[in-house]
Amino acid sequence: MRWYSNFCLQVSLLDARSLLPVTSGCSRLLHGYASVGDAPEAPQGLNLLTVRRRQFVEMVEQHDVIVVGAGFGGLYATYLLRNSGFDVIALERGSGVGGTWYWNRYPGARCDVESLQYSYSFDKELEQEWEWSQRYAAQPEILEYAEHVASRFDLEPNIRFDTNVEKLDFNEGNSTWTVATNDATYRASFVVAATGCLSTTNHPEFEGINDFQGAMYHTGKWPHEGVDFAGQRVAVIGTGSSAVQSIPVIAQQAAQLTVFQRTPNYSIPARNEPLEPQTQAHVKADYENLRRAARSEQSGILTTFPLNEDSAKEANETDFRSRMDERWDYGGFSFYRSYADIVVDPTSNERVAEYVRGRIADVVEDADLAALLSPSNTIACKRPCLDTDYYETFNHEHVELVDISVSGIDRLTEQGVSAGGSQYDFDAIVFATGFDAMTGALLGMNITGRDELSLDVAWEAGPRTYLGLSVPQFPNLFTVTGPGSPSVLTNMIVAIEQHVEWICACLCNMKSEGRQSIEATDAAADSWVDHVNTVADQTLYPSCSSWYLGSNIPGKTRVFMPLIGFPTYAEKCEEVAANGYSGFVMT
Repeated sequence: MRWYSNFCLQVSLLDARSLLPVTSGCSRLLHGYASVGDAPEAPQGLNLLTVRRRQFVEMVEQHDVIVVGAGFGGLYATYLLRNSGFDVIALERGSGVGGTWYWNRYPGARCDVESLQYSYSFDKELEQEWEWSQRYAAQPEILEYAEHVASRFDLEPNIRFDTNVEKLDFNEGNSTWTVATNDATYRASFVVAATGCLSTTNHPEFEGINDFQGAMYHTGKWPHEGVDFAGQRVAVIGTGSSAVQSIPVIAQQAAQLTVFQRTPNYSIPARNEPLEPQTQAHVKADYENLRRAARSEQSGILTTFPLNEDSAKEANETDFRSRMDERWDYGGFSFYRSYADIVVDPTSNERVAEYVRGRIADVVEDADLAALLSPSNTIACKRPCLDTDYYETFNHEHVELVDISVSGIDRLTEQGVSAGGSQYDFDAIVFATGFDAMTGALLGMNITGRDELSLDVAWEAGPRTYLGLSVPQFPNLFTVTGPGSPSVLTNMIVAIEQHVEWICACLCNMKSEGRQSIEATDAAADSWVDHVNTVADQTLYPSCSSWYLGSNIPGKTRVFMPLIGFPTYAEKCEEVAANGYSGFVMT
């Protein structure tokens, strides 16, 4: 770590009549005058009471690499870069590590990738020694795991907590980034943005939102001390993943729960259960081979069932029902791999969707309510949900569903919510309205690249990256699981490890060759964006309104952001590196 000082003089001029300070610009004094004696005399016409001269020192902390974020991506980047000989720090806006698992503490928060797969593979002792308690780990256990990793590898000395990045500026003269935060200013040759794909909460601007007199919560910024809804009338706005997980738990506490639904969601039972010691031992005995096999899967996730290459639309009814029942009863994302063409063939997709609608009708006792909870859109074109007793919760008398698909929410009032001409009174409102996915955190840092180009201007037509790792006009800036990479369509930790390892290898290569700058070319980024769209258009993913397309954010350009398919993507990254980092300019 190195420190640099910017010295400036502040001359306060006080008008004797008004006693209002008139302060000369620090930057003007810094650049125009070498000493106090060189500073200009006070302007004529002012009756000076006093002239105060104070010296200010702005310390700029310099490092080789700055990592933004201390979630799973930031922790691994800090660990790997430090072990590779780089002077690295991570800047984290929270008071602790964990990223999404630090902020998302809502009731029922749980990972939808099985615990034994949603874990780091880079350290063999770590993966052998850590014991998971459940098939799908809950938020407190995942946060405990992240904290254990930070402590085990002594990462906290390299992390600046409670530090929010407010602005990043690229300095073309020396190929460095200046990072301004709420607390200090930093400078580094390279910035690794490990800001997470789902880290900027989406707060809908409902009319009257400041009028409500009760408590308001967002699932993505849940109070760390928890919330007790016992005896309360509670509203939940939204039916995405966080709502599907939290609604059954909130219903157990609240006296009355009202769910406002714009679009019903498909959800598959998780079938969560305690993770038996023998199950863990079986996996750990062959962890290396299982991890390798997972990286060869489209989603980076292994399934218990064999890979099926047949078509749902061609299966006879008996075989179709038997297979779907088996997957439904087992639970988890393997359900969506029952047939090879679920996300590519409309007829097969509709057959699977109808199966799920039938299951909803079997669970929900009121036929009209079951119909409201049954989606009509393409199944799996939105982020799939896994649940524990989500549909069952609507059988309780104190749980109400309000359909706002046509009229929406009129406004918030002092007492609660006005929707469809009706008034609903509440003690608390929970906004389960999701995130500005994939781009929100990056755009929120006010990044300016070469030629004073801001990232929000560069991405006016949608995010444009090369490999989801680099952006033209923004040299030496890497994005972990950025737009244009598999990211949210995979096991995130598999995607994170692959990205961080590629970035670290790239920086080591640059260091050994004496390179100072790396930047994606316009041609490479344009070709890559076309590739991402071409792959998506071969599927049903773009066929419905989802946060994959940015559809949940008013005014956001609609473009499919993640790339489908992890193995071919990882191969492409290796090919680029092997070809001397083709598609990049290095100097």
